[in-house]
Amino acid sequence: MTEIYQKLKQNSRLYETDYYAWTQQQAKFIRDGIWDDLDILNLVEEIESLGKQERQELINRLGVLLGHLLKWEFQSGLRSKSWFSTIREQRRRIHRLLKQSPSLKPFLPEALEESYQDGLDLAVRETSLNYEYFPAECPYSLEQVLDSEFFPGEK
Repeated sequence: MTEIYQKLKQNSRLYETDYYAWTQQQAKFIRDGIWDDLDILNLVEEIESLGKQERQELINRLGVLLGHLLKWEFQSGLRSKSWFSTIREQRRRIHRLLKQSPSLKPFLPEALEESYQDGLDLAVRETSLNYEYFPAECPYSLEQVLDSEFFPGEK
């Protein structure tokens, strides 16, 4: 029991002092089938964290996309290739993320709702418009946001 405790303590110490070395060590243990030396508690935490990062990336990308859609619609006279390119890029990256992690799709409605405030902040920060000028809630459906042909205010 003491030997196992010492290994756990050693793994945990490496995790706290040299994260990169810890990841390399854990990968080697897995490749070599050395299951008893794995730092299971920290591995579980890291795996859960990876999933959270995927969700957060989706929220971040939607926020940038929504901010540019708002700018596109509410400052139509200032539309630029940069805004157009950002809208295209964010949509493409969102689609790629959903292709790589299709289990994120059920989270999309919640992510859209969460990311709208970030998009609103971006639009206010990058325009001369105040918050009152924009809708309090997302004016676009999820389908519109993800549709590569949708640009608000265009017919």
